[in-house]
Amino acid sequence: QVELVQSGGGSVQAGGSLRLSCAASTDLWRIDYMGWFRQAPGKEREAVAVMHPVRGSTEYSDSVRGRFTMGPDNAKNTIYLQMNSLRPEDTAMYYCAAEAARYIGKSAGLSLYEYNDWGQGTQVTVAS
Repeated sequence: QVELVQSGGGSVQAGGSLRLSCAASTDLWRIDYMGWFRQAPGKEREAVAVMHPVRGSTEYSDSVRGRFTMGPDNAKNTIYLQMNSLRPEDTAMYYCAAEAARYIGKSAGLSLYEYNDWGQGTQVTVAS
């Protein structure tokens, strides 16, 4: 089991930037896949990015591609989500996840996995 502790987030005006971090309790090279998800009030949880920490490969959903960047900080066992050009529709609770239990399929240009371990969530609010 991997413990994940999130930080970052907050409130920003549309067009602004925020950075989320997710610190893992183990070395990133021990983890197969890690992902970022978001859930807005009244909406289903949406996968926005996935990364294979060892290979360094990343994928993004159509809704964030070109604006969000997911990457590793191996020295800190942390992954981050750099969010630029934020829009009001990006407002949601954001969660990181690790350890893919199974592959679900592909949607909106993003490979989907069911994850075993989750961070506590962090709120992102984008004002228009």
